[in-house]
Order: sequence, then C-alpha cells, then structure tokens
Amino acid sequence: MTLAVLEPPTESNASRSLAPRDFPRDRQRKMTQMFKMLSDPTRLKIVMMLLQEEDELHVTGLCERLGQSQPAVSHHLALMKASDLIDVRRKGKHNFYFVNRSHFHEMMGNLFRFIGEDFGGFESDLSLVGLN
Repeated sequence: MTLAVLEPPTESNASRSLAPRDFPRDRQRKMTQMFKMLSDPTRLKIVMMLLQEEDELHVTGLCERLGQSQPAVSHHLALMKASDLIDVRRKGKHNFYFVNRSHFHEMMGNLFRFIGEDFGGFESDLSLVGLN
C-alpha cells in the first residue's frame, strides 16, 4: 500500500495558492450556505423536484412525494428559504414553494467560472446548463 505524501511549499508550487483569487467573502459565505443546504438528501430532492417536475409545489405535495411528515418538510423548507435557495408564493391560505432561480444560477455560475479559471475553462459549457 502506497501513501500519498503532500509536498512542502517550494518556489515552483508556492505560486499556486489554494485560496480563491478575487473571490469576495460574502460570495464565499453564500455559496457555502447553498452547498450546506444541498448536502442534505431531502433538501436536494426538494430542489430537484422544484427544478425538474414542477415549477412550484405546496408543502402537502412535497410531503406526499417525499413520504415525510409536514413538520419535517416544513423544517427543510424554512432552512432553504432562510438561505435564499427557495422562495414562497402565498395563494389564499396556502404557500407554494419554488427555487429562487436567480440566486441558484448565480451561485452555480460562480462555481463553474471559478473552476474554469483553474482547470482550463468551462465558460463554453455554461450555456449547456443555462448559467452563462
């Protein structure tokens, strides 16, 4: 079994910093929050449902599709709303939830642009996912 050994900084590899260049702290915080939200399987499923199947869903529809209780789903929705990942539209007594597409696309676009700077560019591929 071979163990990988990290090389100490030298003149040749010191110029490549792991710290993001020109990446504002506020943007880092927002992206971190979004990816924390998406790291939970239930929240990821909710976002995927809202992006793919429906434009917006009532909490009852989400509960039925997820097979989870209303309090559990409402907890996830509240967390995602607080992080601007989703938004809500009120109609009568009901709330309908939808992905905050402008925020979602902005954060994903930031990620792909940042990755593109380090790995030869994904700029042309951004149009494939609607992020350019």
